[in-house]
Amino acid sequence: MLRVYNTLSRTKEPFESVRPGKVGMYLCGPTVYKPSHIGHMVGPVIFDAVKRYLTYCGYQVTWVVNITDVDDKLIAESNHRGVPMPQLASDMTTDYMNNIAALGVDVIDQFPRCTETMPEIIAFTQALVDKGFAYEAQGDVYFDVARCPDYGKLSHRGAEAMQGEGGGMADRKRSSADFALWKSAKPGEPSWPSPWGPGRPGWHIECSAMSRKLLGETFDIHGGGLDLMFPHHENEVAQSECCHGKPMAKYWMHNGLMQASSEVGKVGGRNTRPTEGDLAAQEVGKISKSKGSAPFRDMLKKFSGETIRFFVLSTHYRRPIDYSEERLREVETGMDTFYRFFKRFERVTGESFYALAAPTTRAATPETVSDDPLLKSVGELRNRFLETMDDDFNTGGGIAVLFDLVRVLNKFVDDEKLEDPARRSPEKLDALRRGATVLRELAATLGLFRKPPQETTAAAGDNLADQLMKLVLELRAEARKKKDFATADHIRNTLTEIGVVLEDRPGGTEWSRK
Repeated sequence: MLRVYNTLSRTKEPFESVRPGKVGMYLCGPTVYKPSHIGHMVGPVIFDAVKRYLTYCGYQVTWVVNITDVDDKLIAESNHRGVPMPQLASDMTTDYMNNIAALGVDVIDQFPRCTETMPEIIAFTQALVDKGFAYEAQGDVYFDVARCPDYGKLSHRGAEAMQGEGGGMADRKRSSADFALWKSAKPGEPSWPSPWGPGRPGWHIECSAMSRKLLGETFDIHGGGLDLMFPHHENEVAQSECCHGKPMAKYWMHNGLMQASSEVGKVGGRNTRPTEGDLAAQEVGKISKSKGSAPFRDMLKKFSGETIRFFVLSTHYRRPIDYSEERLREVETGMDTFYRFFKRFERVTGESFYALAAPTTRAATPETVSDDPLLKSVGELRNRFLETMDDDFNTGGGIAVLFDLVRVLNKFVDDEKLEDPARRSPEKLDALRRGATVLRELAATLGLFRKPPQETTAAAGDNLADQLMKLVLELRAEARKKKDFATADHIRNTLTEIGVVLEDRPGGTEWSRK
């Protein structure tokens, strides 16, 4: 039974979709005024895995991620650069799309844009005015928080904690906690006609209007970073539920924030890492545009998209993510365990791991009882993986099971000496193939190991390095043949020091970059 931690109830709840067999999921997307950074990639990767797992469990999932392409920050950045706002928004949206594609995030169904949803936003705002939940003041429209008795139920914070807009807007509001649904345009600013005069929408109403348009008045999952819970999500709940008289989303899922390691205390030290749900502590080290984070496209020059995806999913989504390049290098080393097995599988079976036809739904792989020790272990690990993922999409625990699974498969190859062609039998190869297929099946639910990794520019086509390494390996082989083990060991040790790993096998020695 799949269980999901619901921020609204602060408990794990059995997952039951609003409509049987179908799931509507909404994730707050970026405000496209500057290039994306690593922090923007957390939500898309996490909820991409959530959709994949729900689909694997048999649900038909519609996933919506909005693009905020009109906003105060966008207008300010547009003026600063001397670039029209639509052009800036388009350029930054392209940057965002390219970045999430590099991470394998490719199952988003809809990318609504604020500027393309203006009629729905205006209609939503008008409905709130007509029902007495909002009021107009000198061309602005505000939500009247006092009319919403359960305001604060999501974040457990009351209206007194709300920080409203300052300046002239504060003088127009009935209460400092009231928030803008529509903002009157200043001279020269982008604007749209409305019943209250030319202006643009407030931030919160955009998401309510876009989610209603594409997912309905009540949908299943609303996701976003923990930093969005208040005031953004709280205000979404207030305006949507007051307008419709029914719940906006059944489950609210909030992911932890990406933090720079230098901002976070050592584990076990005086400053312990912030825990899941601890927004104040996580905000200290939060990676953001305002802190001058490097564009994500620059990170992709150093690390593969799959490495970064693996890194994000290695932590339970509700916990903060400790970011550093050193940590990413550690993840790279860990992933090598899988890549080496994939090469080994191909050597032993003559087949590509990536060509294995793995089941794409949970029901397609019924539990089977087998007397084969390998397949019995593989079945137990598969069950453990599913139990882990069923417990609030615990991708970190799921990845730990994948490591256990690849170790079991490697041990089988070692114990049965399958590197030696003479020791291979159809039965043993079939068992290995079936075990590897389960690995591919489970990894796919996380969006991992879907296709062979792309080599870096430095590694691709590096014929000189290949030729030099071929010569070094021949010299080492000759030394071993002459029983000059001191020279052979010296070559291996020196290569290890410079980041080259050697693997001696019956068919010869292979090398790889560490």
